[in-house]
Amino acid sequence: MKPMARWYLVSVLALAAAWRVAGAEEAATAQKPDATCVGCHGPAGSKPTTPDTPRLAGQASDYLVHALLQYRDGQRQNPIMGAMAKSLSDAQIHALAQYFAAQPGLTTRY
Repeated sequence: MKPMARWYLVSVLALAAAWRVAGAEEAATAQKPDATCVGCHGPAGSKPTTPDTPRLAGQASDYLVHALLQYRDGQRQNPIMGAMAKSLSDAQIHALAQYFAAQPGLTTRY
């Protein structure tokens, strides 16, 4: 193998390994959402404490990301969620959305 090709291959493999580690760290943080989420949305987002609080478990990840970004940016108005979302980074929002989307949600039978 030519030295340049070897350097390229090693660089690609190192980049892939770094990307995989970053993804694993994000997934690890998503496994245990902050206790403040549980306070209103219940364990794993499946048992809201009030009828007005949405169930997060099983919601589409894209929808949850969109909603959290809107709360963070002030496009959605809710004093509690606005305050909670303000401190979240994009990576944290995506990790939370993935966590809640992976939880068992309601199934509707017709």
